[in-house]
Amino acid sequence: MIELKKLRKVYRSLRGGRCVALNDIDLKLPDTGLVFIIGKSGSGKSTLLNLLGGLDTITDGDIIADGNSLASFGRQDFEKYRSSYIGFVFQHYYLLEELTVAENVRLAMSIVGKDDEDEVKRLLDKVGLSGFEKRYPRELSGGQQQRVAIARALAKDPKLILGDELTGNLDHKTSVEILTVLKEISKEKLVVVVSHNLDEADMF
Repeated sequence: MIELKKLRKVYRSLRGGRCVALNDIDLKLPDTGLVFIIGKSGSGKSTLLNLLGGLDTITDGDIIADGNSLASFGRQDFEKYRSSYIGFVFQHYYLLEELTVAENVRLAMSIVGKDDEDEVKRLLDKVGLSGFEKRYPRELSGGQQQRVAIARALAKDPKLILGDELTGNLDHKTSVEILTVLKEISKEKLVVVVSHNLDEADMF
């Protein structure tokens, strides 16, 4: 379980100004399920996701992940946390164009010291891309590229999948398909999705 305790994030400008992005957030997240964080641009959604993912540091308060305090983490702790506990899915996919679909997934798997061709095929089948192993990102639609990104996030077998506006570049039909894939994954893992689209969240 993940628990946020009085979580606070303050950004400071070079001129000494302050911007309170998050203030005293208390929240408990389950071990599995699909959780949407909804809000307008600038409301702190991505900041919250970055703190959950160990991409940014906490100003005050804490995040407790399976009994571990992120507020007490050092650099190596965060590196281990990001590489083994978290899977990221972003709006812009960030696939390596010179690698095939399978190679993109296998590269992520290598971060945790694995290289299993059968597992790569299983993950691609899980996201509906069986038979796409040898294609390159440029040969795929936006929705297909996002499916590869999800498979890549799963390659490390993380406990938590974080999605930041991951349907922002997709049409409504494709967005629903992608969220349906994540809904299925959320039966086994916790999936937290940041979005400004309340209608999509209401469907799930």
